[in-house]
Amino acid sequence: MYAITGITGQVGGALARQLLAAGEKVRAVLRDARKGEDWAAQGCEVALAEMTDAAALAKAFAGATAVFILPPSEFDPEPGYPEARVVIAAVVQALQAARPGRVLALSTIGADAAQDNLLSQRTLLEAALRDLPLPLTILRPAWFVENAAWDVASARDAGVIHSFLAPTDRPVPMVATADIGRVAAELIREDWTGQRVVELEGPRRVSPDDLAAAFAAALGKPVRAEPVPRETWEGLFRSQGMQNPMPRIRMLDGFNEGWIEFKDGGRHALKGRIEAAEVIAGLVARG
Repeated sequence: MYAITGITGQVGGALARQLLAAGEKVRAVLRDARKGEDWAAQGCEVALAEMTDAAALAKAFAGATAVFILPPSEFDPEPGYPEARVVIAAVVQALQAARPGRVLALSTIGADAAQDNLLSQRTLLEAALRDLPLPLTILRPAWFVENAAWDVASARDAGVIHSFLAPTDRPVPMVATADIGRVAAELIREDWTGQRVVELEGPRRVSPDDLAAAFAAALGKPVRAEPVPRETWEGLFRSQGMQNPMPRIRMLDGFNEGWIEFKDGGRHALKGRIEAAEVIAGLVARG
């Protein structure tokens, strides 16, 4: 049986559906009983637990062949990432108590960056999980292509996508969430010992200009990528309600300056199957 946290998200949901399709038993670990009904209807056992409740998590993880750890994302964290630290402490305590057979944790590209940034929350997670005496796989996917969902309206209505990645012709590692779910399903079913890190990106690197071209093809109209000036970021993010935008700013700097990157430029990273243009076409169709 596989216990899956974050199952209501794109990656966790894709992982769970892959396992169910393969005939595996899945325990959906979530906090919303109503969403639990949806997963129960798909054949999952359901365990209700907040990601900050170590006792409930331990009960949800008990008896699992493997556990998938996907902490909630905090995009406007307090300084020092206290929100992430509380969740990490609860997850570690739960894993220590439950002692599942294996652990697969979803981390991110950039979790090994020396500079502090928004992705440092996953750095903390990795470090805490490495101290556990359990077989551990850390999956580090690239930038999610689905982040372009924010651009659907502007591409459709104004023929432009506003990019924080610059220059707009510079390809960066991206990956479709369906590829992450598929690879996670393959990894979690493997029988391994010790600890390993698996990097994952799409079949080819993608620039904002490439995303604009994909939007143009899907919409049947010209679409261009416009960089958002770096000097406007803090004011823009604060106007959107962020209290502590610097970690997000530094994350974007990391991609643009090249210090958020896979080892060896991704030469040893697994490559997904789904092209960015396919993801964009799906976003436009749904949007």
